[in-house]
Amino acid sequence: MEAALSAGIGTPLSRPLVGPPASVDLASLTPGTPAFAAAVEGVLAGFFATRREIVDPLGPVFIDAAEALEQFVLRGGKRTRPGFAWTGWVGAGGDPAGPDAAAVLTACSALELVQACALVHDDIIDSSRTRRGFPTVHVDFEDRHGTAGWPGDGAAYGSAVAILIGDLALAWADDLVNEAGLAPAAHARFARVWARMRTEVLGGQLLDINGEAGGDESVEAALRINRYKTAAYTIERPLHLGAALADADDALVAALRTYGTDVGIAFQLRDDLLGVFGDPAVTGKPSGDDLREGKRTVLIAEALRRADPAAAEALRTGLGTDLDDAAVDRLRALLTELGAVDEVERRITELTDTGLAAVATSTATPDAKRLLQAMALAATRRAA
Repeated sequence: MEAALSAGIGTPLSRPLVGPPASVDLASLTPGTPAFAAAVEGVLAGFFATRREIVDPLGPVFIDAAEALEQFVLRGGKRTRPGFAWTGWVGAGGDPAGPDAAAVLTACSALELVQACALVHDDIIDSSRTRRGFPTVHVDFEDRHGTAGWPGDGAAYGSAVAILIGDLALAWADDLVNEAGLAPAAHARFARVWARMRTEVLGGQLLDINGEAGGDESVEAALRINRYKTAAYTIERPLHLGAALADADDALVAALRTYGTDVGIAFQLRDDLLGVFGDPAVTGKPSGDDLREGKRTVLIAEALRRADPAAAEALRTGLGTDLDDAAVDRLRALLTELGAVDEVERRITELTDTGLAAVATSTATPDAKRLLQAMALAATRRAA
């Protein structure tokens, strides 16, 4: 559905309709800091304000849906994807004090709307009930259906509305790029990478669904999903987008993409560990949720590869069921005893090292190299 509703970036406007607040000092922005996150949120809040004249004529139902998307996007977050895109641009020679900086930050901020689409749809697919400590979008609208006392299936209503809200996020991501005010040549370079990224994230989601349905338990399948579902649009393509805006040469693009792929997979591997062992007070999701959802992660694949028949049976029968806390603890212990946790930690370290090595020998600016090292460690050593 996303492809039908959002066919591509299209033709850019010659002047920006949205952008960061005038008070933001773009030259001083550093990804991963509260100031950078606030600048991205300023862009997004301004963009949502421009949508109201389009949304309001459609009436209260659509207004509520658009407001739910706005709240979801502005609820917080590290703004990781815009941060990597901005770093790719600066690292390839972009000038944060120059005349193009505001348009670049605005285009980079559109990645948060792609992320919103992916998360809203992912929560439906995984039947997740909470996200960042709040009800997921489909659960929110399921609850609204019940509160209104409407007839019919409230869960089906909530899922249908959330699907459309996710589609809206992807369509508006294109709108935000169009209205950023990028120079035509920069926009054309950006658009080619953007198109690949959107296809990859949707393809990665489909690979994930198909892998679970088909029962592919291999490490290779899990890594392929990580590569396209997460790494491509979290780090690799954002860096590529920024580098494209700066018209980077092929060698630098290749180095940044190697970093993005390796660190992006390591990022997802850390997420897999947090989905099983994370603190709910920090992650915002119930502890062991990935086990209850039956996610076929690299962690699970490594455990099954090492397990004897009895241990493998325990894993397979437990995954994807309504596990109580004691059952979650037993599966956690089994994953640890089988050496799967240590193997995933080893992969995280190895991938982070190879990604950093690619950047270290590249022509990225010294400041960008230092920042990419810090961002890699933050992405792969996080607790949430």
